[in-house]
Amino acid sequence: MQEFEYDLFVIGAGSGGVRAARIAASYGSRVAIAEEYRVGGTCVIRGCVPKKILVYASRFSDEFENAAGFGWSFSEPSFDWPSLIAVKDKEIARLEAAYGSTLAKFNVEVFAERATVSGPNEIVLASGRKITAKYILIATGGRPNLDPNLPGIEHVITSNEAFDLKTMPRRVVVAGGGYIAVEFASIFNGLGADVTLVYRGEKILRGFDEDLRDGLTAAMTKRGIRIVTGQVFSKIEKSGGALAGHLTGGEILEADAIMFAIGRSPNSTGLGLEAAGVKLDGEGAVVVDAGSRTTVASIYAVGDVTNRVNLTPVAIREGHAFADSVFGGKPKSVDYKMIPTAVFATPEIGTVGFSEHEARMQFGAVDIYKGSFRPMKSIIAGRDERMMMKVIVEAASDRVVGVHLLGPDSAEIAQMAAIALRMGATKSDFDQTMALHPSAAEELVTLREKWVAPGEAAG
Repeated sequence: MQEFEYDLFVIGAGSGGVRAARIAASYGSRVAIAEEYRVGGTCVIRGCVPKKILVYASRFSDEFENAAGFGWSFSEPSFDWPSLIAVKDKEIARLEAAYGSTLAKFNVEVFAERATVSGPNEIVLASGRKITAKYILIATGGRPNLDPNLPGIEHVITSNEAFDLKTMPRRVVVAGGGYIAVEFASIFNGLGADVTLVYRGEKILRGFDEDLRDGLTAAMTKRGIRIVTGQVFSKIEKSGGALAGHLTGGEILEADAIMFAIGRSPNSTGLGLEAAGVKLDGEGAVVVDAGSRTTVASIYAVGDVTNRVNLTPVAIREGHAFADSVFGGKPKSVDYKMIPTAVFATPEIGTVGFSEHEARMQFGAVDIYKGSFRPMKSIIAGRDERMMMKVIVEAASDRVVGVHLLGPDSAEIAQMAAIALRMGATKSDFDQTMALHPSAAEELVTLREKWVAPGEAAG
């Protein structure tokens, strides 16, 4: 019987890879992990965590304004970008150390260098060392997209660089219409920058419920963010410290920073996967089965590199299921239904289940319940900001199949709504649930009247 140096070698120490390594090691397996950047991966180092810190910071401008409506008075507040970045760096360092401590606790050996696959059971480190493992797990995540053919592309930043800017740009142009683009547009806007969002499509947040897309567009515009649709950049020029972004419509946007958030691609390039027999799809994603196994029996993949559902909790769940199945003797698969998600723009979005369009395609007849209102805090503060809630119900069964929220704390509400939807809650269950008053969330259980589209007969 062939002896391997490790039972499992993981390439990529992000959320999915670290979870898989830890769980596999807890079953007594010999595990190693390689990471060429920093332990923690995209989410911890340059994704969800630092982004949420910046989101919190950007919303204090609203809180200072709101405070006057509640009797507070103080001198004009000021903001210091370097102080925020220092706080962000401190928290990331703490989390990175925590991840490292967890791996050490379970005796997972960490190689702080790039690793590539050279065979079904062999890995080559950047230092030249060759290592054998019974199983290999690819957990290298994704990377920001850039257009290499765009003149001046070398002058733009992505979300990776945005977290480490030495000074805060006062004029920011964000290219893209997905959740990363709208989140950073809101962040820079909240911190006082002049922000323009440029998106090639007709409407931001493709794939989300139409009411969320329209509601966020209106709210961001009202906050002073200019949204330009149906255009892309034709070239970007730099003169001194300033940038000039030329749009296909002929307009020239002057900016201190141009950020590209035009999507992400699986980070599979140069890993030696195809040479080892691992199949990639047309977008570079590692093709896997329901158990995360690739076309090579000893090689698995989890997380964004597989381009299934690109969310950190999903990568963690996939990594855990892989380790339980392969090393724990507990076969598990991941259920991708009713996954809640959030967009931390301002106002934020929380959503779970089918959009209205998807529900109509899936179920035919659906009942729509929705409402829009000013939260109590906004009323007292004198702000004209509204919260939107939408509940989608399969008409035949009365089962709630979608909940969509736009406004303060929407992400928190959506997490709990996801539990109800996974359990098959009906609209009647929602109606019979006692409201928690006074709260915004109580509106979810007090929506009674079906919404009827213009020109549509009432049921």
